Amino acid sequence: MMSPTMSMMGPFGPGGLIGLLIVLVLVVLPFWKIFSKAGYPGALALLMLIPLVNLFMIFFLAFAEWPALRYGAVQPPPYGPRR
Repeated sequence: MMSPTMSMMGPFGPGGLIGLLIVLVLVVLPFWKIFSKAGYPGALALLMLIPLVNLFMIFFLAFAEWPALRYGAVQPPPYGPRR
């Protein structure tokens, strides 16, 4: 039998909603920073919450030419031995 609070809130109780918010923050904030550093709008990180679109966005980040590198805003890390 369902309790009155479960019928009003569905499967999420107060703890479930807090957990959902924590997961959303843990997913969106890092990608917001990555998109911003790459030279794209940070709001693109919200697309990481949509299934299948998030896979496309990961490949986009991996293989697209980043505007930040194109315009010299960020220098790519040097590879090879340090001098």
